[in-house]
Amino acid sequence: MMIERLREYVGHETPTGDAAALNAFADRLERRYAELGATVHREIIETGDHLLADFPGRGPLAGDAPLLFLGHHDTVWPIGQLASAMPWRHEDGVIHGPGVFDMKGGLVVLETALAQVAERDHRPVRVVVVADEEIGSPSARPLVTRAAEGVVAAFGLEPPHPNGDLKTSRWGSTRVRIAVTGREAHAALDPKSGISAIDELVDQLIAVRRIVAEHPDVLCNVGTITGGGRTNVVPGAASADIGFRFVDPATERAVLDAVTTLTPAKAELDVQVMSNRPAWEPSAGTDELLARVIEAGRSVGQEIGGAAATGAADTNLTGWLGIPTLDGLGPVGKGAHAVHEQAVAATLAERADLVAAIITSV
Repeated sequence: MMIERLREYVGHETPTGDAAALNAFADRLERRYAELGATVHREIIETGDHLLADFPGRGPLAGDAPLLFLGHHDTVWPIGQLASAMPWRHEDGVIHGPGVFDMKGGLVVLETALAQVAERDHRPVRVVVVADEEIGSPSARPLVTRAAEGVVAAFGLEPPHPNGDLKTSRWGSTRVRIAVTGREAHAALDPKSGISAIDELVDQLIAVRRIVAEHPDVLCNVGTITGGGRTNVVPGAASADIGFRFVDPATERAVLDAVTTLTPAKAELDVQVMSNRPAWEPSAGTDELLARVIEAGRSVGQEIGGAAATGAADTNLTGWLGIPTLDGLGPVGKGAHAVHEQAVAATLAERADLVAAIITSV
């Protein structure tokens, strides 16, 4: 049943920013959560709607603070990826396809666990599924912040470490855009009248490299560069999108303060933070939560561990807010954001058992 549901979900492709595809998939989740007993709120967003589902508790724990589960229904893959480069395959115990690992497998794990605990005593459960996680959840951050108020713990449905361990902290992740406005001119007849936006951008990227070099733990990737149009025209506009990863908030603040106050040489400069996930550092609260999850895992015959992670997700926010947080409850697999994306089929049911044990015991 879980594999069939995953195949259905993978068959509905949901690239970030495709509102029609994302909203049609959100319709499915909304119906499914309602069937499982949730009150579902839909946050209407131009680039794709987010969902907030509240499942009531049961028995003596019904009035306790809720557990929060965080997921997303967007993927990095465009429409047509399934039919071309990444067809659905289930062979030798491994499932292949766009989104099986990141993170429609995690969504299937959660809804299966919720069905398992429907007749068992448990505290309330709150679920947030966002539509723009793959670009840093720029429109979902306020929703996640509100949903986190008053919860006892937060859990992410992202992929785990390769050995199945959960993620106990994450590096911060910030996307910055450097946009340059110069002045166009004929590159041969009147070059001195022009101001090259590309030359300015190159100089600013070198300055960024110098800033990063002062902080050895920072990861920096210039992901895109655009600008210019013709070799005989001094380019009047150029921009670059940069991804930064930070191990701690202090380093993050120092680097971002320096980058966002870069000084232009000749052209006009506009530096904007496009999305930000603050660093989630290890904490005693998360250590205590992991200990309880380890016991929950043993109750269903599983040995669970935990370790820090470099990748960022919406759990960065709950961890940064001081809420005991763990991530990585999706199935075991590999190839996130790669054409060989895959999930180990047997771990779907194992993870659902673990999540059900967490809901009824944490």
